[in-house]
Amino acid sequence: MPELDLEQALRDLPRPSFRERLRASLEPQTLTPYIVVGEVDAVIDFTKRMFNADELVRSTGSAGGTHCEVRIGDSRVMIGGGAHLSHSAMPTMLHVYVPDVDAMFERALAAGAKNLGPPRDQQYGDRDCMVEDAGGNQWCLATSRGPSYRPDALRTVTLYLHPSGVPKLIDFTEQALGSHTLERYAAPDGTVVHAKVQMGNSIIEIGEAHGQWQPMPSMIYVLVADTDAAYARAIDAGGKSIMPPADQSYGARMAGVEDQLGNQWYLAGAPTPDRKAGSRKSRRR
Repeated sequence: MPELDLEQALRDLPRPSFRERLRASLEPQTLTPYIVVGEVDAVIDFTKRMFNADELVRSTGSAGGTHCEVRIGDSRVMIGGGAHLSHSAMPTMLHVYVPDVDAMFERALAAGAKNLGPPRDQQYGDRDCMVEDAGGNQWCLATSRGPSYRPDALRTVTLYLHPSGVPKLIDFTEQALGSHTLERYAAPDGTVVHAKVQMGNSIIEIGEAHGQWQPMPSMIYVLVADTDAAYARAIDAGGKSIMPPADQSYGARMAGVEDQLGNQWYLAGAPTPDRKAGSRKSRRR
């Protein structure tokens, strides 16, 4: 939908929060978690049984691995891997807002999830629980006790990281990806217990590793305006190159960088102008 048409369509809708949620569902998602697991089919099935996820894309790579994209509410999640997994597994933690967390907890157990913590009321206004799927992904299911079951600022699904060194991760996202911090809460000793960092129309939640919540370095797919510039900034910010910028056959220019804490960021932007021009000429022929 052209930007002008989108603005016109949203203009007369009633509540600002509703307009922003509709806008988020129509715009491309800036940041998408990419789950990499050997038990790929089981994890895909789990998202469908738990959240009635829509399967948007599924393909098989040359080595036999699976790539799948599902939609949960207003959010996309990528899931890849399988028996032919050549990349090391990278499960993650995802924070999912649901209308009834108690019902969803029972549903998760019935779907074969491991109980990491039953539903309980939290002092920050949520009632939440924690479960783990067959691939080792941790799902924090939550229902807000506010006016809506989900806070206005968050999507249905939000990536939640627990690194050892939150400030280092925040600094990297600021320098490499132009993020800005919406919230940051520290304990008396200075440990960052919770932060929300925004990139484009997406948010990452971050809290210092503690107790059973230990680092789970994750893979993240990020839409950027300029792949080469974002890649250069990520390297300058201390990242390690996984793959330099290159145009891909599926119509994107991709690069990969690993930050100092082991998270892998795949940066996707428009292909170079020469490649786009060449593609148009090929289609005309």
